[in-house]
Amino acid sequence: MEKQSFVPKLIDLFCGCGGMSLGAARAGFNVVAGIDYDQRALAAHTLNFPNAAHLNFDLSFTSGADILSALDLKVGDIDVVAGGPPCQGFSHMGHRDTSDSRNQLLHDFFRLVSEIKPKAFVFENVPGLLHGHYADWLSDACFSIEDDYWINGPQQIAAFQVGAPTLRKRVFVIGIRKAMISTLPVDLWKARAKTVTPKVRHALDGLPLDIESDWKKARGGFRKVQVTRKGHFFRSATGRIPRGVGNREAIARYRSKREVSSCTGTIHSEDLTERYACLLYGQADSKTKSVRLDPTGYCPTLRAGTGPDRGSFQAVRPIHYLRPRVITPREAARLQGFPDWYQFDATKWHSFRQIGNSVSPLVSEHILAKVRSLLNGL
Repeated sequence: MEKQSFVPKLIDLFCGCGGMSLGAARAGFNVVAGIDYDQRALAAHTLNFPNAAHLNFDLSFTSGADILSALDLKVGDIDVVAGGPPCQGFSHMGHRDTSDSRNQLLHDFFRLVSEIKPKAFVFENVPGLLHGHYADWLSDACFSIEDDYWINGPQQIAAFQVGAPTLRKRVFVIGIRKAMISTLPVDLWKARAKTVTPKVRHALDGLPLDIESDWKKARGGFRKVQVTRKGHFFRSATGRIPRGVGNREAIARYRSKREVSSCTGTIHSEDLTERYACLLYGQADSKTKSVRLDPTGYCPTLRAGTGPDRGSFQAVRPIHYLRPRVITPREAARLQGFPDWYQFDATKWHSFRQIGNSVSPLVSEHILAKVRSLLNGL
């Protein structure tokens, strides 16, 4: 009975809008804190995790003792530290800048693990981290804690393998304290969806097709949705709300009126609309580089764009397969594996940044459910 009632505590470093946290909560964890330097992302996390503590810390200048003190906890109280440091310096989609100051945050993650001393950790990042000298960076960071942790990974997982309709790939490293377990199971990384992963045309079921360009404000972005399809993906899209998670007002509106937020429109010129309408599935527009979604395929990796500190450049957004327009933040969220009741920033730009920077909650749930099972058996 004690093992069944055990609810492990998790801290989400570099939490963003909460893709890792939602997966953790659904896997049976108590997300006790989300920590991020990006105030807009932290605000979105706060909306969805009202019972968690939220710390606006720059983790490159933060110690494990600082975090534990802020949470009124001590070394050993936290079961899992999870997180994905900013990946732009490693990403194939970025400039792969070896001097990018954000790269150092990779080492800060493992430093904080060594200082907080959780029973386990889950590290997440981009596939570019496996190539060239970046692989040495990761190897060196892991080496710093090898005396205390069994380390499994790095292992690359594509989101469509575990139920999310996107080609997005992420790298994971899992560690368990050697004092807790004799070794890690060999089948830890078996990655298969619980059900068939829906393709784009099915994944967007129920979301409005016709989006007006003047639906710019958060209020105008609320629209009705009616999901008719069944399966694990759609149960996750419409429900599976962990206790204490979610914005109360948004969930009440969703349940009573079937209205979802973030269905905000984008103004397209007549020329651009005509060009988008002529594109074949999977074809990119010659000027904007936006790709028309293939209804029988998976969504390409969604990009985040840049923050105010790096020019505020808008990310390239996919084009809807049935309409000559880019997708809405809500459509992007659905394709990334976020549920319809989940909330993002009120602005379109920040919403796309938050979704593009996130790990799919279906992927993080898959990984953390395995960690939860390991901890339950200790």
